[in-house]
Amino acid sequence: MSAINHRPLGLTVAIVTLALDQLVKYTVTYPLALKSRVEGIDILPFFRLRWLENRGVSMGFFHADTDTARWALVGMTILISAFVGVWMWREKARQDVAALGLVLGGAIGNIVDRVRLGYVIDYADLHIGEWRPFLIFNLADAAITIGVLILLARALLLRDKGAKTETLK
Repeated sequence: MSAINHRPLGLTVAIVTLALDQLVKYTVTYPLALKSRVEGIDILPFFRLRWLENRGVSMGFFHADTDTARWALVGMTILISAFVGVWMWREKARQDVAALGLVLGGAIGNIVDRVRLGYVIDYADLHIGEWRPFLIFNLADAAITIGVLILLARALLLRDKGAKTETLK
């Protein structure tokens, strides 16, 4: 019996994630003109849209101030995306394929920004008063984070389940 091919699911998740990410970034850039709004736009008491040009990666690491650093960062993220794409292509578990699709779509969304603009557009500011448990992020970042958390949770849960089965034999 052959394994079910979940590649179309992974590719669909990646494409939808990429499209939604770019649509939201377009919306905050042009119709909402977020860049020109110093205070941002309050959506909820704990959520504000704020413009941020992110020239680094997560948590400000590898800040790319020069063209050389920018393109090195693009190259590094393309290599990581290629690894994720190959993993997704080979993966058999449906949930893992979907999670990898989230990671791949988010990564490509941020790569598109960095290639096109020289920075990644971040806009989502979750806060409680002045306390910000997260840095300002975007849909692509959220998709990457959710995808990685799904992969980690499944790896830990399946490993524990497998270990219990082994001890029962």
